[in-house]
Amino acid sequence: MFFEYLACREKYQHGGSSNAFTSSETTNFYFDVNADNFEEALDRFAQFFIKPLMSQDAVLREIKAVDSEHKKNLLSDGWRMHQLQKHLASKDHPYHKFSTGSWETLETKPKERGLDIRLELLKFYENYSANLMHLVVYGKESLDCIQSLVESLFSHVKNTDQISFKCPSQPLSAEHLQLLVKAIPIIEGNYLKISWPVTPNIQFYKEGPCRYLSHLIGHEGEGSIFHIIKELGWAMDLVAGAGSDSNEYSFFSVGMRLTDAGHDHMEDIIGLVFKYLHLLKEDGIHEWIFDEVTDRHIV
Repeated sequence: MFFEYLACREKYQHGGSSNAFTSSETTNFYFDVNADNFEEALDRFAQFFIKPLMSQDAVLREIKAVDSEHKKNLLSDGWRMHQLQKHLASKDHPYHKFSTGSWETLETKPKERGLDIRLELLKFYENYSANLMHLVVYGKESLDCIQSLVESLFSHVKNTDQISFKCPSQPLSAEHLQLLVKAIPIIEGNYLKISWPVTPNIQFYKEGPCRYLSHLIGHEGEGSIFHIIKELGWAMDLVAGAGSDSNEYSFFSVGMRLTDAGHDHMEDIIGLVFKYLHLLKEDGIHEWIFDEVTDRHIV
């Protein structure tokens, strides 16, 4: 097996590891291995995308792994609040859906509908096409050598000229905005998160407008929004930034751990944040701030 080949198990001593994760629109597979075993490992890795086995045992193991992670997430306030935010979005948008998986969604319910999960996975594999994939390879060999190796191994990945997924609409409309939602956390404490839709970061990744905004909102110096709220005794910390949810939608969020007094003044804090945003808008964009943000990210 690929994983046994990478890791220091049984007859193999290749000191590697492998993992994968999914985001809203992409799946990412990656591995590392001792340099001397790189070529053979890359060959084995390529087979996942050329002709995956998807054995029944492997499918069942993965369902159990996903279910185990789901059970762990049930005790995570971050995951719970993320799913709550998704649940409040438009029911007609993919963002609204359950974002991970469980034994119920991947085994019980499909069987009730007469579905064979392995066959469904093989059908979904047909969406994998070379024109939608990106490959990054890093090794000790020369660039020409690596390029030749990649071409020989991955040229067999089929290209069916698939079109990348496009969302028909935005996840939030007017009815989903200006809502105040209160939830009971697993871990005792008070946390405030203010979130609103923005143009996706990736569309302006060179300019970095969200980095500019998060720099100003997240600043902790005198006169900053956090300094004001902290001086009032309402918050202990503040983070701000945009998520990379999708090529077509994204959210900018401001999060704060609140004191008990801050919990009692939650709506006042929200009002201060939006007053600060209005002030930033009125003041306009400053090149020196942009340069400061750029220098900070370079460092």
